Amino acid sequence: MHAIFPGTFDPLTLGHLDLMTRAAKLFSHLVVAVNGGGSSVKKPLFSTDERAMLLKAELQHLPNVEVCAFSGLLVDFAKSRQIMTIVRGIRNAADGDYEMQLAHMNGQLQPNLEVVFLAAKAQYSFVRASWVREIAALGGDVSAFVTAGVAEALRNKYK
Repeated sequence: MHAIFPGTFDPLTLGHLDLMTRAAKLFSHLVVAVNGGGSSVKKPLFSTDERAMLLKAELQHLPNVEVCAFSGLLVDFAKSRQIMTIVRGIRNAADGDYEMQLAHMNGQLQPNLEVVFLAAKAQYSFVRASWVREIAALGGDVSAFVTAGVAEALRNKYK
């Protein structure tokens, strides 16, 4: 069975990587889909290509994982790939409420869509990419939340 793990991944965190690694064990093929635009809600620090490059570097040890970018509606991307299973991570109850609403909205747009929720491990349950960006922007140490490669990319962005 194939699945899509979508997100902005700006930046990629250890929590994201943990969820992707666990999802790769559950599905024969996992498409990590980098949201490259189409939403007026998020303004990413890293370009789509930069985010995809960081993901590819960190996921190269997983042979059944493919990284690609998409823009527009996730349901349209999923349909174009003929994949009707979406994997989403949940850190806490607030995430659960939001993700459930999103799953229902996407289900209205694509009735055949199934969403699988994976609970974040406790050590990642508080890690938010936006907070990692803020810590990095203020010169803080983000090494507990991201890989060395992502930490370096953040340092270079905020030089």
